[in-house]
Amino acid sequence: MTKMTNMKSAPVRAFLLTIAGIQAIAMVGVHRANGQSPREFDVASIKPNQSGSGDWSTNTLPGGRFVATNASLKTLIESAFGVKDFQIAGGPRWLDAAAYDIEAKAGRSDRMSDEELRPYLQALLADRFKLKFHRETKEISVYSLVVGKTGSKLAEHTGTGEPSGRTLFGSGKASMSATKVTTTKLAEVLSQVLSRIAIDNTGLSGMYDLKLEWVPDQTAESTGPSLFTALQEQLGLKLESTRGPVEVLVIDSAEKASEN
Repeated sequence: MTKMTNMKSAPVRAFLLTIAGIQAIAMVGVHRANGQSPREFDVASIKPNQSGSGDWSTNTLPGGRFVATNASLKTLIESAFGVKDFQIAGGPRWLDAAAYDIEAKAGRSDRMSDEELRPYLQALLADRFKLKFHRETKEISVYSLVVGKTGSKLAEHTGTGEPSGRTLFGSGKASMSATKVTTTKLAEVLSQVLSRIAIDNTGLSGMYDLKLEWVPDQTAESTGPSLFTALQEQLGLKLESTRGPVEVLVIDSAEKASEN
């Protein structure tokens, strides 16, 4: 089950680790080029949100349902293509300003994972927002996640059970906990936290349990470590600044969806 809730202006933000694994992004254009019909929602309602609130959310629910509240087209693109804010370029001025409420249902009974949702959402954006784009690869600043000089302190996962994890921010502190997670997935979540791509170069291939605590906004009065220090002291890992190729989604054109 996957639930994504994002609160842009709220003091407490929670990111749920998606442990389904990194899959290739399903491209609607590829389906059409191969003569296949893209996966589409059976029904979808889109309405402009005029609340002016900075809070937004996107959720998958049982019954093949997808619900978005006060979500911008840019936010929807991030969910549809598995990219982050800084991997989206171009587009109209309202890309991150106009907000929408969406209720959609696919012809299935389960709750979709992030990866399963993407082709449905891609088809919706192409149909209702007339989204057109192309991809470019750019050399940008990234982080390389490596093992520190003293060696990894990650605890090997033992036993059975499903992967799980979460990252919480609140009261000037932050914490991350995960069970049965790979370092590749850890790098992916660090990318979300840091708003900068982190690439797993640890060479570690196991499944791990971890707990990480840090102070996100460092001041002279801070009593806890920064994320970078916490990674080294608590997990034996290090983030090194470097440059690397990152795929960017360039928005060629898009239209505001009409209310229905």
